[in-house]
Amino acid sequence: MQLKNIIFATVKHLPLLTKVTLMLVTSALIPLMFPSDGQGEHYDYAEGSIWRNDDLVAPFDFPVQKTSDEMEQELASAMAGLTLYYHYDPNAYGKAVEQLNALTATRAGMNARQMRNTVDSIYSVGYLQMPDDMPDFESHTLVLLDGNIGSEHSASEFVTPMDVSNMLLRDSVLVPSIVYDVNRTKLELDSRISQLVTSAGVVKQGERIIAKGETVTTERARIIASLEQANDKLFRDNYHPWGRYLGQLMLCIISFIALYMFLKNTRHPILEDNRKVTFVMVLVLLASAATALVTSQRPEMVLLVPLCIVPIMVRVFFDMRVALYVHIITIVILANMVPNPFEFIFYQLIAGMMSIVTVRNFESRSKFFLVSGVIFLSYALIYTFGVLSQESTLEGITVERYLVFFLNALITLLAYPLIYIFERVFGLTTNLTLMELSSTNTPALRELSRHAPGTFQHSMQVANICEDLINEIGGNSLLAKVGALYHDIGKVESPLFFTENQSGGYNPHDELDYRESAAIIIQHVHSGLELAKKYHLPVSVQDFIRTHHGTTMTGYFYAKQRNEHPDEPINSADFQYPGPTPFSRETAVVMIVDSVEAACKSLPNHDSEAINQLVDRIVDSKISQNQLQNCDLTFGDITRLKTMLKAKMLSIYHARISYPVVTQESRAAKQATK
Repeated sequence: MQLKNIIFATVKHLPLLTKVTLMLVTSALIPLMFPSDGQGEHYDYAEGSIWRNDDLVAPFDFPVQKTSDEMEQELASAMAGLTLYYHYDPNAYGKAVEQLNALTATRAGMNARQMRNTVDSIYSVGYLQMPDDMPDFESHTLVLLDGNIGSEHSASEFVTPMDVSNMLLRDSVLVPSIVYDVNRTKLELDSRISQLVTSAGVVKQGERIIAKGETVTTERARIIASLEQANDKLFRDNYHPWGRYLGQLMLCIISFIALYMFLKNTRHPILEDNRKVTFVMVLVLLASAATALVTSQRPEMVLLVPLCIVPIMVRVFFDMRVALYVHIITIVILANMVPNPFEFIFYQLIAGMMSIVTVRNFESRSKFFLVSGVIFLSYALIYTFGVLSQESTLEGITVERYLVFFLNALITLLAYPLIYIFERVFGLTTNLTLMELSSTNTPALRELSRHAPGTFQHSMQVANICEDLINEIGGNSLLAKVGALYHDIGKVESPLFFTENQSGGYNPHDELDYRESAAIIIQHVHSGLELAKKYHLPVSVQDFIRTHHGTTMTGYFYAKQRNEHPDEPINSADFQYPGPTPFSRETAVVMIVDSVEAACKSLPNHDSEAINQLVDRIVDSKISQNQLQNCDLTFGDITRLKTMLKAKMLSIYHARISYPVVTQESRAAKQATK
């Protein structure tokens, strides 16, 4: 029994568990993408700028590192007095003689005796090997080792390769007898370097380094840089990979909890749809992966990542507020993983906000280029005036940064193909697609116009009215318009069975019983869905086809069956549409307008009273039949819908002036008066 309760509770809360799992998996993956070496605390400053942070006080004792120039000077000083160590090779003379004999045997006319005398004279003094990495070795003291005993010499006491003018002798015969001892000399150099002092002083714990508002001088910049190096060393000494991962994981979870609460309180329909939640999580993951890739290779190029694609994509599919909130969550999460987090947040926040505002009315592809230009301009202006505010001049500006911003804006154009891919993968619909579908030249609407012209005119009328009504009460008017255009496309399969397409007084229903007629009428919903799949209409448009009659009855045939066969049992399912009922204000408005527009045509009198009564009756019947219980229309919305519908119907079916016919007698009378 307990297991059964657990299973029941799990199934009941499965949508919530799915969302929690998605957010936890995303939170777990993001920290794993980024390099795990990390660094200690760093500070946002530039030499010559104003220190805008709070007073900086030394958190512990740390040495002030010398500058690179100072260290190079001290290293040069250590190298200048370096002793070079050598040892004697007793076999060098014998090798040289062997090589000389081999050479003279192959070369006729060579004076072997003279060459031998030269070799003997060189080795009587000693042939010195020159160090490859010590061009000024002649100024150094040489120590010739004999076991553990060494004697000091100078380079001038020996023969060097530079002293031998005969290149053949130097390159093919002579072997150094005074051999450079690389290892012993290196030990001497390492000993000297280890004795160098790398620090120029020590800053004591609690000592103020710089106060807020002070200028970052060269000396203060060196002290701050030394503190950053000390922080890095302290971080490495105490670094625990799993501790860091746990911290970043919890920061991601907290960020996604904030996103969840925002959606729950302001955009609950998005939160209810797991496809949309998955869409957002995938976007955040892709942005994190791109940032992690660049950070691992070139951290200084992190602004190359086109993070503005995230708010653009979210704005295209949802709205501005959701786009801004998702963008903020994304950059807050990533700021904890990248260098210079304050700069990162400032750049990405401003550029993202500008892209969201620019893409507000996204109804043409040309907007992509406009958004791309706005992003580049935002980055460029922030960088230019950021340098000016930090350094008080523009001398520090580099063209490479503008190139990075240009490439960022260029890559942002990838949002266009990504929109198409995400539409297909997640079954979502953008205004771009709706604009394309709103054209009456689409294959589905051309087919409807050709085979069911009356239904086509009815759909056009309903679409125009729905667009105005949704604009009044709030909602996606473009979606309502497109949904209304396609809601009756199933009538293409059997157009003559619907009165708006009949002419000449012939009605095929006269040859059928009422159950068969009802089945044919109901079938147009199923046929419409089949055609929608054939023409690849989005799911959001298909929703209008399946909900525009809800679960209502085919009233005319149901009433006829009951009236003419009162004694026969009636299966109400034979006369009832399969549903579901409308679940959004757009689908609900299409249902109401569809019924009202069709019913108004059958009114014998289109005066104000008749239309008002018709609208009230139809809307109230939808409410009483529970057709509107799953949509988010309020009583205020219903009242405004009724008022606007009555005005619309009156304007469409208003009485027209009867123009008098000019008879022959009236023409004659008119001529007589002239």
